[in-house]
Amino acid sequence: MFSDAGTISVLIQGTRLHLGVLIALLVVMAAWLLLGKSLVGFQLKVLGQAPRAARYAGFSNHALVWFCLLLGGGLAGAAGLFEVSGPVGQLTSQISPGYGFTAIIVAFLGRLHPLGVMFAGLLLALSYLGGEAAQIDLGLPGAVTGIFQGILLFYLLGCDILIHYRLRPGHRAPALRPAKAEL
Repeated sequence: MFSDAGTISVLIQGTRLHLGVLIALLVVMAAWLLLGKSLVGFQLKVLGQAPRAARYAGFSNHALVWFCLLLGGGLAGAAGLFEVSGPVGQLTSQISPGYGFTAIIVAFLGRLHPLGVMFAGLLLALSYLGGEAAQIDLGLPGAVTGIFQGILLFYLLGCDILIHYRLRPGHRAPALRPAKAEL
C-alpha cells in the first residue's frame, strides 16, 4: 500500500532511530560553530544583546534578521521532512502536535546554546514518551504532557526572575520603569 521510496531507512532495526538523528547532530555542531566561532554568530549575539551597539558598529539589522528567519524556517522544514518520512511514514493533516510551542520551552531550557538545546530537546522528547505511556497505562488525559511542560517553563522562568532580581529582606523592591523606546 505504501511505498518505501518516501521513507528514511532505520539505522537500528527494532527502533525508530533513523538518519534524521545523525543530521540533527550535524546541525547542532554546525550551529555551535556558527554561533561561537564565526563573525555572523558574533553579530547575532551583539544584535540580540545590544541592538544600539550593533547599529553603531554597522551591522545590518535587516540582513541578520532575514538570515535567522530563513535559517530557522529551513531547519523547521527539514525537521518536518524527517518527521514525515521517518517515524510517521506519511503526511497527515494532524502531523504537528504543537512542536512550535515545545520549541520555545526547549530554547529556554537549553539556554539558547546549541548543545543545551539538544539536551533539552531530548528531555522534552522523554516527557512526550512518558506522557504517552502514562496516557496508555494509567488512563491519564493527553494534556498531562502539556501541563508538565507548562509547569517546567513556569519554574524555569520563576528561577530566572529570582536569580536575576534577588529579593533581599528589609529592602523595598525598586519601582519598575518602562524601557526606553529605541530610536
